[in-house]
Amino acid sequence: MPETPVYITPDQLCVGLYVQLELGWWEHSFAFSKFKIKDEGQIKALRDLGLKRLRYDPARSDCAPLELPEPEAPPAVEAPPPSAEEIAREKRVRKLSVLRKRLAEVDRKFVQTSQRAKGLIQTLRRQPEDLTKEAGALVADMVEVLLGEDGVVLHSINGKASDDAYYHPLNVTVLSLLLGRQLGFDSEVCHSLGMGAVLHDIGKLDIPSKVLLKPPPLTRSEQQLLQMHTDYGLRVGQGLMFDDDILRIIHEHHEYCDGSGYPRQLSEASISRLSRVVCITNYFDNLCNPLNPRDGLSPHEALAKMFTVRARFDDVALKAFIRVMGVYPPGSLVQLDNDAYALVLAMHPSLPLKPTLILYDATVPKNEALIVDLEQEPQLAIARALRPAQLPAEVLEYLNPRLQLSYHVDARQRG
Repeated sequence: MPETPVYITPDQLCVGLYVQLELGWWEHSFAFSKFKIKDEGQIKALRDLGLKRLRYDPARSDCAPLELPEPEAPPAVEAPPPSAEEIAREKRVRKLSVLRKRLAEVDRKFVQTSQRAKGLIQTLRRQPEDLTKEAGALVADMVEVLLGEDGVVLHSINGKASDDAYYHPLNVTVLSLLLGRQLGFDSEVCHSLGMGAVLHDIGKLDIPSKVLLKPPPLTRSEQQLLQMHTDYGLRVGQGLMFDDDILRIIHEHHEYCDGSGYPRQLSEASISRLSRVVCITNYFDNLCNPLNPRDGLSPHEALAKMFTVRARFDDVALKAFIRVMGVYPPGSLVQLDNDAYALVLAMHPSLPLKPTLILYDATVPKNEALIVDLEQEPQLAIARALRPAQLPAEVLEYLNPRLQLSYHVDARQRG
């Protein structure tokens, strides 16, 4: 049987009480409608709401409410003070509106970029002599964005291209260029890196679809045929006279530093530095986006798994990649220190613990879900990452983590 709600007056508020605002999110300036009072500033803001009573939870409070003061004689009639809650509400709504528009713009640009990536494969089939020019133009634009701004933010994308077979090379390219920037590569090196990343799987065009799209486990002969895509890609690249750096990425992106990769079981010293970068980002995206999406790991889990087999990867590059992706990469499900659930939408590599989140709040419609930038909410922090199975069904349905995860960058400064 549900417990009877307990109410107090604003005069009884004190630090340590756990309160619940029976208001819509737009009617107050707090990040959540349920929280424990941490300081006098929150008490003042609660009293400024002008409510006659507030609901509180004795079991989750650290103390009892203050005793009611003795009734006073009614004061002389005076004009009501300005409404602080209206000012705060307007400011919060304006901030949310700007952030939503920015995220929609990133989504729109991602769709345009993914269509350009798709066009590269069509060009290879119809006019291969134009491939280098078109791929170069796409990569040049991406390098300009990534190297031209200090405020690059990595976003997870709302599945706009989730049914498209071309999101994988785009993911690998975005992540490789971010990693290249972190490693201090200049624009010329980043251009070669991006070209190799966007074209790393061109050899798969010569693999029969019945093998290419077959979920594991493959037979030994099927596995050997699939692995031939690196040799096939090298052959195509040589025919198109790609630069050596690009050819090596295409041929070596499955080579591991411990010598366990293919096609030639090279060890670290024999693998080009750019191939070692693409090996990391390709491995990560394959963990997050396998053929069967239900087998995919969360970005947080994928990084953890890669660290357990770190002998396969360039040590410096892997540590740099973990810094680039952040402690809670975009696409991760998390729980905050106030027990709220959230999905990571975006992160800035220089602020790994302060990503932008979409929050679960049963009182807010899903299509109006709250978006919070932790950089601007210093009272909030992420407590832990979660697997989808650890969330209640209604929370999972509300946050709707993508079965297939795509990435893009936003070059505007945060704030």
